[in-house]
Amino acid sequence: MKNTSPEVDAYIAKSAAFARPILTKLRKMFHQACPNVVETMKWSFPHFDYKGMMGSMAAFKQHVSFGFWKGKLLDDPHQLFTGVGNATSMNALRLTDIADLPADKILLDYIRRAVALNEEAVKAPQPKKKPKPPLEVPDYILGALKKNKKAHATFEGFSPSHKREYVEWIVEAKQEETRMQRLTTAIEWMAEGKPRNWKYMKK
Repeated sequence: MKNTSPEVDAYIAKSAAFARPILTKLRKMFHQACPNVVETMKWSFPHFDYKGMMGSMAAFKQHVSFGFWKGKLLDDPHQLFTGVGNATSMNALRLTDIADLPADKILLDYIRRAVALNEEAVKAPQPKKKPKPPLEVPDYILGALKKNKKAHATFEGFSPSHKREYVEWIVEAKQEETRMQRLTTAIEWMAEGKPRNWKYMKK
């Protein structure tokens, strides 16, 4: 096998006895199905890259996890991943013995399908972000803003995200005294035309 990684060698060697033959077999199958695959360590466990991330394997105390980065897009003729996975793009199998692995022919077919997705530059689906609820500005913040014309004008001119940064910073304070201190500071900054995170903005 070419393009092997000493880090992956070490990872397999340090894994539990039951996991080593599973990891070794999976590694062999990835290289057999895709001779140009490259091994990398990401998030502290082995990944297999070919024109982008393709698959990974990880050893835990009582099982090995194995899956494909674009598992949700893979054809699954043998229903290996039926009922497996979550809302993310990757499906993963849990294996406790090398006998749990599919037959070589099946495993090679799945890996080649994953290779084809990367060769065709198919993008992995991204989980949908839940939209944030409409911003509600508490009356005590609105009242303080209305007492300072410059601060009020600045707040009204802010983008929704800049408004939210100030409001959330104030209302998330656990103590009333801290909330009032933050509100006073916020009014002062907005009177000067400053967004909440003005200190971290590039000059």
